[in-house]
Amino acid sequence: MENAFPSLPHKEVHSPAKKRFSPVQGKAWTRLLIKLSGLSILLLAWGLITGLGYVAPAQLPGPIETMQAMWHMLQDGSLVVHALSSLKRVFSGFGVAFAIALPLGVMLGSSRFLRDAINPVIELLRPIPPLAFISLAILWLGIDEWSKISIIIYGAFFPLLLNITGGISQVDPVHIRAAQSLGAHKGHIFFHVTLRAAIPNLMIGIRSGMGMAFICLVGSELIAANEGLGFLIQEGRYMFKTDQVLVGMISIGIIGYFINLLLTALEKLLLRWK
Repeated sequence: MENAFPSLPHKEVHSPAKKRFSPVQGKAWTRLLIKLSGLSILLLAWGLITGLGYVAPAQLPGPIETMQAMWHMLQDGSLVVHALSSLKRVFSGFGVAFAIALPLGVMLGSSRFLRDAINPVIELLRPIPPLAFISLAILWLGIDEWSKISIIIYGAFFPLLLNITGGISQVDPVHIRAAQSLGAHKGHIFFHVTLRAAIPNLMIGIRSGMGMAFICLVGSELIAANEGLGFLIQEGRYMFKTDQVLVGMISIGIIGYFINLLLTALEKLLLRWK
């Protein structure tokens, strides 16, 4: 007797697929290993130079001794206090420099007349090292925080200004004319064409300005500071604590590295259309 009920369609059971290691992941791991190799070589050379006695420990402590000193300062909280104090000065100085450089750079980039008039002044002041203004900063602003921040403002200002000006002035006129032909008014053209085209230069200026802010940090904290990574370095120099000097230097490098990573990620986000 034939079965009156039709058989249900047979479903083939598939075993879960094994995760494959994609070429993209392979490239990411390869790049990470390449980046770590340079740091590993540096640490190995440092350890060999100090471990084999080529340099006296008072002149250059080994990496283990330096890391121990850093760990002790992290445990007692002093390194965090110094780092936060320096970050406050860096971001305050950079923020003021950016607030001044952005509108001024837009104006200079938009007007050939203003560029010709102001460029001689900029080129006269730009080569002067920020640390040369320490005496004037103390004379004009005293020994409070603003005298320290003013040195950072001066150092960060010119990289920001020059890159913003260059980015605005080098916008392709074809893009502007194309927007005008589509009926865009001046505001739309400025925000959606000019500023977007200037973002690469703007990000270069931000990264260069932030780098200069950290360079000026140590010098600015010479002005009667009792906190900060620059102060930590200077105190270590006066007290012949070379490990403390290295801790301050490494801390500045680590903070600057992670800030640069954040700025690079921001740049990729803003330029995802490229």
